[in-house]
Amino acid sequence: MIQSLYEDNHLIIVNKPAGALVQGDETGDEALGEEVKAYIKKKYKKPGDVFLGVVHRLDRPVSGAVIFARTSKGLERMNKLFRDREIEKTYWALTKKKPLELEGELVHWLKKDSSINKVSAHNKDNKGGQKAILNYKLIGHFAEYYLLEVKPLTGRPHQIRVQLAKIGCPIFGDVKYGGDKSNDRSAIYLHSREVSFIHPVKKEAVRVTAKTPNDQIWKLFDGIK
Repeated sequence: MIQSLYEDNHLIIVNKPAGALVQGDETGDEALGEEVKAYIKKKYKKPGDVFLGVVHRLDRPVSGAVIFARTSKGLERMNKLFRDREIEKTYWALTKKKPLELEGELVHWLKKDSSINKVSAHNKDNKGGQKAILNYKLIGHFAEYYLLEVKPLTGRPHQIRVQLAKIGCPIFGDVKYGGDKSNDRSAIYLHSREVSFIHPVKKEAVRVTAKTPNDQIWKLFDGIK
């Protein structure tokens, strides 16, 4: 069932479950985009095909707010906002390691090995690496879990996952980058918590917050806003 967080004539923002594909791939599994199309078609009684543009993607095991465009104008203008870094994205990440610095900025150069779909992070440019920048701060601690608020300033593949792993704080459940296994192998504890931007058509401020998954560990941090 689609959990819509915001929708108008141009955009729809939904809360993606961990394990769901944003866009179809070689697995052939149904993508979230197709579910959103069906939701729009039914709710608005749309005849024929429904237009839906993918504005940005979340990795399959990541949950949270993801933006789709309902019109070609919305897609074109949202793509420009992303290119110009005029969309603020906030993530929550759970780790079982406390960072040495409770807050800070991370700068690395990332290289992707497509053959294994894995990214490596380097402290210096290493001939063709993509510069990746994020800010983080520790905002919660319960039992063995530490909650980090992360604001990426660039949008590189696996950026948050590999940069946190690089400082010794892999995301819980993210075995690919050194995190401990969780009970749900389809999910890692990284959540797209909030997106905010100026609507590219209406020119109004949009700020959307996505609830964390209905999970016992995430519930430990329900009191944090």
